[in-house]
Amino acid sequence: MFETVIGLEVHVQLNTKTKLFCSCPTSFNHKQNTNTCPTCLALPGALPVLNQDVLQKAVMLGTALGATVNRTSYFDRKSYFYPDSPTAYQITQFYTPVIQHGTLDIDLEDGVKKTIRVGFAHIEADAGKNIHDGDISKVDLNRAGTPLLEIVSQPDMRSADEAVSYLKKLHSIIRYLDIGDANMQEGSFRVDVNVSIRPKGDEKLYTRVEVKNINSFKFIQKAIEVEVQRQSEAWEDGVYEDEIFQETRLYDQEKNETRSMRGKEEAADYRYFPEPDLLRAVVTDEMMEKYSQIPELPDAKRDRFITEYGMNEYNAGVITANVETAHFFEEMMSEDGVTAKTAISLLTVELPSRLKGEVNLTNSPVDAKKLGFLAKRVDDKTISGKAAKDVLDKLMEGEAEVDAVIDELGLKQVTDTGAIEAMCQEIIDANPEKVEQYQGGKDKLFGFFVGQVMKASKGSANPQAVNEILKAKLG
Repeated sequence: MFETVIGLEVHVQLNTKTKLFCSCPTSFNHKQNTNTCPTCLALPGALPVLNQDVLQKAVMLGTALGATVNRTSYFDRKSYFYPDSPTAYQITQFYTPVIQHGTLDIDLEDGVKKTIRVGFAHIEADAGKNIHDGDISKVDLNRAGTPLLEIVSQPDMRSADEAVSYLKKLHSIIRYLDIGDANMQEGSFRVDVNVSIRPKGDEKLYTRVEVKNINSFKFIQKAIEVEVQRQSEAWEDGVYEDEIFQETRLYDQEKNETRSMRGKEEAADYRYFPEPDLLRAVVTDEMMEKYSQIPELPDAKRDRFITEYGMNEYNAGVITANVETAHFFEEMMSEDGVTAKTAISLLTVELPSRLKGEVNLTNSPVDAKKLGFLAKRVDDKTISGKAAKDVLDKLMEGEAEVDAVIDELGLKQVTDTGAIEAMCQEIIDANPEKVEQYQGGKDKLFGFFVGQVMKASKGSANPQAVNEILKAKLG
């Protein structure tokens, strides 16, 4: 039996307005090669100047990870040539990164928490983008020089599930801090997975293989699983040393396999040396004090929701995993009289089922205030939970108010016990045979009576009152 050993490298594109070393905008919605200047094109004589916003965002991430923020860090050149890198090198931090020795806690399926060590995170400049069009390849340098934070874990994960849990937690933290949009499809949260195996009980680290640039949690899970299987089969077949070597591989999602891309370079191959055109990066006392004051993070918010709203750990985890959902929920709960149970149902089940295409929480026609008020109308018994679905359908069509839709659809619950009692008696009088059968032991017939009363009231009778009155009358 083998043990899987996984380490992760995550490149997070920071949401600064300008690039890392020049004033070019970081927006990519412009014509190719228009967001460029002599600095990001590496023209002779152009010199880089550090964007201070990048240091500030690094302080926030370091604080969130409980890491050491190096008050003085340095930049280095990583030498390599690719068509999308006009400098023929990358400015990065190899010897003294801005962040070191952090941790991130993940939740395992059995309820156990595991701490993953984050070795370091360093600042570096992104490359451009290669565009392949048939036999022709083009280069768009709009992205060249965009600031990245590369976050490197220790090889502490032992399964694909643990790796995905770590990535989801890190993704959530990035979004909570608002230092990047972490959009995997657009490449602003890019993951390289380092995978190796070893016999269980062995502490030695064997040959690691890097699977590069995977753009979804689902494919990361599959890529790890197929790479572990490939390495395990090679070991069992006695060809491990021949087939498994340090290399970079790509994951082919259509064939569900990893495929060799190139040999993996060692640090010496990149010929790192101190960047001669940049001064040291200094985190001042003022920056440290200001930017270490970070927002409430997912774990803290989850624990508070459990205590404050009395919800279970699962629901609290679902709601706080996404910062937009967490803020939406809190705004719903600011409406007086709303219970967490009703708010959770409307927010996590009913509303998402009606959000289609490009419509999401941030541009939903039903905002948090309106959905919170709808929850209130369920909780104060104005309408039933079933009726709330019909009201929500109508609200999704336009800008109507909750009470107006309730009146328009005639869904206001009858709570007058006298009126409900009269309806219950009418149904009982009309079905003497079923009354006799129920009282003779056919308990399932109780649902028949409830259904008939609700039908007679066109769904407007309060279900709880109907149940109580029918039980009293039927005995």
